Amino acid sequence: MEENFKLEIISPEKIIFSGDAKMVVLPSYEGDMSILKNHISIITFLRPGIIKAQINNDFNEFFIQDGTVEYFNDTLIILSSSIISLKDLSKDFLENLSKETEDKLSQKDVTDQDRYILNHKLNVIKEIRI
Repeated sequence: MEENFKLEIISPEKIIFSGDAKMVVLPSYEGDMSILKNHISIITFLRPGIIKAQINNDFNEFFIQDGTVEYFNDTLIILSSSIISLKDLSKDFLENLSKETEDKLSQKDVTDQDRYILNHKLNVIKEIRI
């Protein structure tokens, strides 16, 4: 029996990935969520984190800052303006993103929700090894 489902990762500029996946792990606000074939239909928002997609027998990883996800009829669609493959990340990009995030955190008018997201983004950036 086929265990794969359709996966599409889309940014405004281009389609990042379109093909079959066996499993995808998503960083949602409810917690990390694994998607397999025949998962119930969902729509959710993504927090900063790493998306892990099992394609064939390899795992592809993507860094995401925000986005939305819809799973319906064995098709997972990830929409984000800030998604990039870990293979395409550079040390300079991560350093600049980290500094930018720390600058936003140091502002006086940061809401608690924004502080949570920014702190989480910093933690994810620090865990990425290039």
